[in-house]
Amino acid sequence: MTGLETISAALSALGVWLTGRRAMACWPVMCLASILYGVVFWQAHLYADMALQGVFAVLSLYGWWRWLRGVQTDGAVHVVPLKNMLFWSGLFVAALGGLVGGYALQTLTDDPMPLLDALLSAYSILAQVWMARRYSACWWLWGVIDAAYTVMFTMRGLYLTALLYAVFVVLAVAGWRAWRHAAVKPVRKNV
Repeated sequence: MTGLETISAALSALGVWLTGRRAMACWPVMCLASILYGVVFWQAHLYADMALQGVFAVLSLYGWWRWLRGVQTDGAVHVVPLKNMLFWSGLFVAALGGLVGGYALQTLTDDPMPLLDALLSAYSILAQVWMARRYSACWWLWGVIDAAYTVMFTMRGLYLTALLYAVFVVLAVAGWRAWRHAAVKPVRKNV
């Protein structure tokens, strides 16, 4: 455990908590956490997760832009339902991306868990895109991903990060409940 991992974990937890509350500040906080965690994962030889943090930094900017377009007159971010076709096609494309990425990591790097690393990264990108688009389904996907990451980070000796991802599972449940509650409220006109 390093000071950088501690700062990254704290910023990540804050970012997820802010996201569950649908607070716009979640995006710059998560962008900074992603950049810092990229360094942590590079040091741990988790290359797919390192690259994923770069993608997350870019997706944080995208999410910020998307959420600005989905703000209601009372300042709350509008939650949007996910259509069945987008749900299944997203899961399928993420699986394919994870398999291809796993093969690349196995043949090109010293990643100790190439397939798991790549699959979790691919599904994390999907969950982040769903979050940026304000689909409440992102939360249950995050819960599954974060549970698997908890195991992987424990196996890699990143104990603080493993603890953080265990907390993320709890935050994913809380986020899903909050967003589900927000989705049943009457929709107000977007600004």
